[in-house]
Amino acid sequence: MQPLISSLDEANRTLIDNVHPEDWRNPTKSGVYDLIAIGGGTAGLVCAAGAAALGARVALIERHLLGGDCLNTGCVPSKALLRSARVIGEMRRAPRLGVRVGPVDPDFAAIMQRMRERRAAISPHDSAQRLSSLGVDVYFGDARFVGTDALVVDGQRLRFARAVIATGSHPTASPIPGLASVPFLTSETLFSLSRLPPRLAIVGGGPIGCEMAQAFARFGSAVTIVEQADHVLPREDPDAAALVEAALHRDGVTVATGVRLLDVSQTASGYRLGGQTSGGIRDVVVDDVLVAAGRSPNTTSLDLDAARVSCSKDGIVVDDRLRTSNRRIYAAGDVCSRFQFTHAAEAMARIVIQNALFFGRRRASALTMPWCTYTDPEVAHVGLYEAEARSTGRRVETITVRFDEVDRALIDEETEGFVRVHHDGGQLLGCTIVAPHAGEMIGEAVYAVAHGGTLTDLSSTIHPYPTLAEALRKTGDQFRRGSLTPGVRRWLERYFRWTRS
Repeated sequence: MQPLISSLDEANRTLIDNVHPEDWRNPTKSGVYDLIAIGGGTAGLVCAAGAAALGARVALIERHLLGGDCLNTGCVPSKALLRSARVIGEMRRAPRLGVRVGPVDPDFAAIMQRMRERRAAISPHDSAQRLSSLGVDVYFGDARFVGTDALVVDGQRLRFARAVIATGSHPTASPIPGLASVPFLTSETLFSLSRLPPRLAIVGGGPIGCEMAQAFARFGSAVTIVEQADHVLPREDPDAAALVEAALHRDGVTVATGVRLLDVSQTASGYRLGGQTSGGIRDVVVDDVLVAAGRSPNTTSLDLDAARVSCSKDGIVVDDRLRTSNRRIYAAGDVCSRFQFTHAAEAMARIVIQNALFFGRRRASALTMPWCTYTDPEVAHVGLYEAEARSTGRRVETITVRFDEVDRALIDEETEGFVRVHHDGGQLLGCTIVAPHAGEMIGEAVYAVAHGGTLTDLSSTIHPYPTLAEALRKTGDQFRRGSLTPGVRRWLERYFRWTRS
């Protein structure tokens, strides 16, 4: 039915029954919708369900599978694989904890089956039936604007008072000579694999590339990351990226950085990736190639000119209130944002609901956006990096607490990592965490950055002992100790001499 669905096992049949039922009949409606959401990914789903809950007359249009990338080819399937990979890592580290285990034997078919089952189990949350029960008119088909206040889907003309474009993005490949002639994998096809690639090259050392490299290496593939930058995760704190790169090496991943791909070709022994480094030519021969770098917005079939909506190569052009050049039409999610995360799409959708339907003035620039790379260890970040903070003219200081200073990390044999904060006189500007579950820890720092919290606030907040989150409190403790200037210390010494007399 869809490129995503390579086999109709029970799990995939359940998925399809929920997110694109084969017997679905589009509604036949007249009149004007208060809001039409184009795209059934996170942003469109939140806009449609939220507006309908408030009593608006709402339609949602999806041409493919409800749930979008997150459910079908992104967060859900990838994290299901990472959960299996994490177990493998734990078992291999078990002897350090005094637990003897036999050889770890990953069953790739069973791992992929579990992924499909978890995806199917979550799919009712994004299903056509659920949306319909909430009062949303669900249409399947390609949406095309035919005016500034109307569009056509499945032969029907639908009018709207407001619309939101939430069509997301899709993976794209660099124009490397020969790549187009090779059946390379992307995030849209990776999760349909039925066999484990013996040798896998991953083009791109960003979050997706690193996550999948570590997972497939633990499953048993010989994995090579090919990255043009000098290190993986080039947008992250260099110390954090170095820890992830070291973890990849321990799992057997070959990390080839500083490589400019010249060409890709098919040979008798596999697919050859020819690259150039500062030391000369470097070739890699593999059985499969995963392209994990580059995405483009989904806009080509919308006929935006008919709606007088401006668009660039980066996506729909919006103002800070997410309104397009057509005052009736807004956009949210990957199609218009540099933050291509599910939680970003949801936050933007909430802004659209308020601004589009209730003349709100909420601004996207006011959002405090965290993100996490789910390698082992994870890397989570919020706010400004040090160089960014200094570029604003702020007086920036940095405090780092390493996990070998945290009791729980010592107990758990998880001392690799740190909490690093950047602050201006104690006001938190940014935070990076490298830890086994950094994504679960970053929320406290997100709250502090979003609400003007200080390191003194972190220091005075009681954290359960022993936990890794104590590292956040320790950053506040370090700041407070640093506030004891020599002058203050001399005054305190005089005070204590007086109280002893």
